[in-house]
Order: sequence, then structure tokens, then C-alpha cells
Amino acid sequence: MLGVDPHARVFLAAGATDMRKQIDGLALLVADVLKADPFSAHLFCFANRQRDKVKILQWTGTGFWVYYKRLERGRFHWPEPGDGSTRVTLSRRELEWLLEGLPLGRCRDEAHRREHYQRVA
Repeated sequence: MLGVDPHARVFLAAGATDMRKQIDGLALLVADVLKADPFSAHLFCFANRQRDKVKILQWTGTGFWVYYKRLERGRFHWPEPGDGSTRVTLSRRELEWLLEGLPLGRCRDEAHRREHYQRVA
């Protein structure tokens, strides 16, 4: 994605968002609903009720980017709000999987586990 800070985190708004919202409306949702700073470099993701449209809001230091994807067929496997929380945190890799149409739970289970070594044998 354009302008992605390698340290940027990914936050999803679980459930449905009104896709008529533009930058200002999405920034307000980031602050009020996701309890995050819209002027951070993080990616903030929203989906519509039918789960066939996604908007991603990102501040780049000089302005906002809004990425928009509409599926012609199929649906995104978007999480529903759970335990009173509307914010879901993902890795950028998980976001890519989600945008490609893969369910998050399955991706996490089937992905190679990251290994951390202290030295080379």
C-alpha cells in the first residue's frame, strides 16, 4: 500500500460502517469508536453491512489516504463486534489475507508459525 509506515498497526472496526462516510466521518469514528488517534500512521479499516466494500483510512503526515475496495462478487470475512469491543487489531499480513477473501481464523491456524532464534547452529 502507498505510504505505509513499517511500524503502522492495523485496526478494524468490527461490524458494519456507513460507507457514505468520507475522511472526516471516518476520522471521527477512529477517535470515538476505535479510541485511537486518526493522525497516527496506523491503518483504520471499515466495511459495509453487505461486507462487499472496505475503506481504509491512513494519515501520511501531510494528509489522509482513503483506500477503497469493492468486490464484484463474494464477501469479506469481516469480524462482528464481540465482548463489547468494536476494535480488532490485525497484522498487515492478516489484513492482506482478509482483503484477498480469506477468513482470519483459518489464516492464523494455517500460517507458518514465526520462529525466533538466538544463534545459528
